[in-house]
Amino acid sequence: MITRLDVASIYVLDKDEALDFYVNKLGLEKGNDVRQGDYRWLTVRVPGEQPTEISLEQPGPPLHDEATAESIRELVSKGALGGLVFITDDAHAFHDELRERGVTDFTQEPTEHFYGIDMGIRDPFGNPIRVLQQGTGAG
Repeated sequence: MITRLDVASIYVLDKDEALDFYVNKLGLEKGNDVRQGDYRWLTVRVPGEQPTEISLEQPGPPLHDEATAESIRELVSKGALGGLVFITDDAHAFHDELRERGVTDFTQEPTEHFYGIDMGIRDPFGNPIRVLQQGTGAG
């Protein structure tokens, strides 16, 4: 029986730039940052929530050959691979915080829907990120 999700992965094109964005712009905290030879295991997580981390994976060795890595880089840049969805208590206030921190690549301003308020941004590589403030009927 599965009891919880431990790590989810997202592809980024530069781990240091990704760490800067996810920590200094989005407000996550650094989890693991471990080197194993040429490989760097780098994760971020929601502050205070230890159970699930997001692995920031970079296409290339030792995970991929160069042809595969190039295909993944192209898909990441197009925003064609999976993204992330975060929950916030106040989408409008968080939107303002993001702007103050220099985030400019919004794909959707905070918008009211039947399920709550959500907005969209992209990380520096093109990955889509949704931020949702759940409504009273959302679960």
